Amino acid sequence: MLDFIYYPVSWILWVWHKAFSFVLAPDSGWTWALSVVFLVFTLRAILYKPFVKQVRTTRQMQELQPQIKALQKKYSNDRQRQALEMQKLQKEHGFNPLMGCLPVLLQVPVFIGLFHVLRSFNRTGTGFGQLGLTPEENARVGNYAFSPEDVESFLSARLFGAPISSWITQPIASLEAFAPFGDIPSRWQIAAVAVPLMIVAGIATHFNARASVARQSTQAAANPQAAIMNKLALYVFPLGVLVGGPFLPIAIILYWVSNNVWTYGQQHLVFRKIDQEEEEKRAAAL
Repeated sequence: MLDFIYYPVSWILWVWHKAFSFVLAPDSGWTWALSVVFLVFTLRAILYKPFVKQVRTTRQMQELQPQIKALQKKYSNDRQRQALEMQKLQKEHGFNPLMGCLPVLLQVPVFIGLFHVLRSFNRTGTGFGQLGLTPEENARVGNYAFSPEDVESFLSARLFGAPISSWITQPIASLEAFAPFGDIPSRWQIAAVAVPLMIVAGIATHFNARASVARQSTQAAANPQAAIMNKLALYVFPLGVLVGGPFLPIAIILYWVSNNVWTYGQQHLVFRKIDQEEEEKRAAAL
């Protein structure tokens, strides 16, 4: 049903794996790990322009807050008139609220697609989305853009002894699928790789949230709803990475880390660029 997501994600991952295979061993865990990281970078590069639009929309929303509050106060007893006046205000300023959340919404299917494609390299489990195949049957079936040989390569790949498609709470029956392609990894081996990545992902999530909160206007930060969202972004979401990490494949945690690294750099680049544009506009107006 979601093949329109799974195939593009798998093809981008396939291209990067082939590219890194020219300089590293195709079965290396580093080759596959770098393929996941650059898959993220590729998708985030595609979403760069929507992100810039999101930042501009957020800035614009902050500038319009006094007028929005005035309309809310003026038409507090007439919700229909209030909605019409809000739409009129947004149209006058070319403001589209949807652009404020579009980049985040677009990343959701990417995350779902990557999660499914990575899990589909190992279909020996019996849970949701799994086929209950034997390890031998699993190795003979391709995975979207990947051939059976690519599936074997992925299952053979190890990052410090842990398969990048494994996770800390993975069922034993599913872990046994790695046996024909190397030793069955222990939970300690998986945890030794996953836990540091989880910690880095949590810290990166926190610092990205701090950067976003620091750029909010005083008026926006004082809003009770904004204050609650800021607390969630600063503390609850990073904690969620640590809580959910044991249930996520190492490759997905790699996705989370690289996504946050990209976001941190992109935020500083875009905000610096927009600040310079606004300074130039102010200088030109004088």
